[in-house]
Amino acid sequence: MTDREYLVHDRPMKAILVFAIPMMLASFFQQIYTLADSIIVGRFIGEGALAAVGASTALVNVFIAVATSGATGASVITGRAFGAGRQSELKDGIVTCIVFFTVLSVLLSVAGLVFCRRIMVALGTPADILDDSVLYLGIYFLGLPFLFLYNVLSSIFNSLGRSTIPLVLLVFSSLLNIVLDIVAVAFLGMGIAGAAWATLFSQALSAVISSIVLARVVGEFKDCPRGTFSSGSLRQMLSIAVPSILQQSSITIGMMLVQSVVNIFGSQVLAGYSAAIRVDGFVTVPFFSLGNAMSSYTAQNIGAGRRDRISKGYHDACIVIAVSGILISIGLTLFHEQIVSLFIADGGSAEARMAGGGYMSFLGCFYWILGLAVVTGGVLRGMGRMGLFTLGSIGNLALRVLGSMTLAPVFGVQVVWYVVPFGWIVYLALCLAAYRKCTLKGR
Repeated sequence: MTDREYLVHDRPMKAILVFAIPMMLASFFQQIYTLADSIIVGRFIGEGALAAVGASTALVNVFIAVATSGATGASVITGRAFGAGRQSELKDGIVTCIVFFTVLSVLLSVAGLVFCRRIMVALGTPADILDDSVLYLGIYFLGLPFLFLYNVLSSIFNSLGRSTIPLVLLVFSSLLNIVLDIVAVAFLGMGIAGAAWATLFSQALSAVISSIVLARVVGEFKDCPRGTFSSGSLRQMLSIAVPSILQQSSITIGMMLVQSVVNIFGSQVLAGYSAAIRVDGFVTVPFFSLGNAMSSYTAQNIGAGRRDRISKGYHDACIVIAVSGILISIGLTLFHEQIVSLFIADGGSAEARMAGGGYMSFLGCFYWILGLAVVTGGVLRGMGRMGLFTLGSIGNLALRVLGSMTLAPVFGVQVVWYVVPFGWIVYLALCLAAYRKCTLKGR
């Protein structure tokens, strides 16, 4: 056994945690990108600027969903090839994924630049923050290819059992982003554009360094020719990536519709909601990191013919979810007011504080449901079983969107977060049904 094959040979709990913890730390630092933008903008510019960044978030998340979900497909095919020791197939998979997602990201970048204002107007973005939102988005879309490249490369590193590499690079770029944010916004007075440029530069540098490091890692495999673009690898990758992209994109598009409901309550409520969404992304990092870890864990063990380890690993991951859920519930219940104050300076509006604090204190009690669903879905992705998993995601989305759009205008913005746990329950139930079906069939 080599030190890169621990997902196949070590005890499941140890293997998953050794693999997932660096991914969690990397995701935490990735969330710092958006947290830093929101906190610095909110504290140094004001609620209006925070609302503008928040208004951009839903559209930004659509493109992030495509990048991260596509990267999952890259992780699965390279993980299987690596677990089976097929180095030539591994190199072809890496080249194929990088080429495909580079082209896709450039096309999406152009589309984003052309249509961002029209989309923001269609979502009902408050007029007082519309120009700032479009400015922030325009700069963001310029850096979209770097975002895609970094996510794909990180997933490839993870599939090779080298999850500490993207962690180190992300820590560096996240800290750089914070420094540049403060300099551009607080000292140079560049406003919301300064925060966007700081993020773009940090992501670009991280992507370039990641490319150099991956080239050296792949160079260690000297017993096969250089990788080439492979239609076979592309088909395998797309069979995993496309359902995952559709699932994640449908969720983020749904969240755009939900935000359009929040928009009607004005920029002050939107500012508080935006702060809560940033925190939501931060506290759910353990769940999504474990879900991605379980995809690679499952894929490698299938490739190595060790299917018996999958159920053991899943059981251990659920234990981690339970512990994480309890800690998140305690933290958000006790400290939601203090967390909101990180984003909104003294003297901020009561509406903003109500929206942010209400969202966090309520949903804090239910995150464990989401965690179980995400981890179960991660196993299904690693198995290549996407049917009920995708249906569960759609059901989750439908409940959130329909509940928010029909009930919030009548009963208040609180409905936006009151309906969320019902969607998570549907998501979990269908994922569990799919997992049980696979288990009974010995899949």
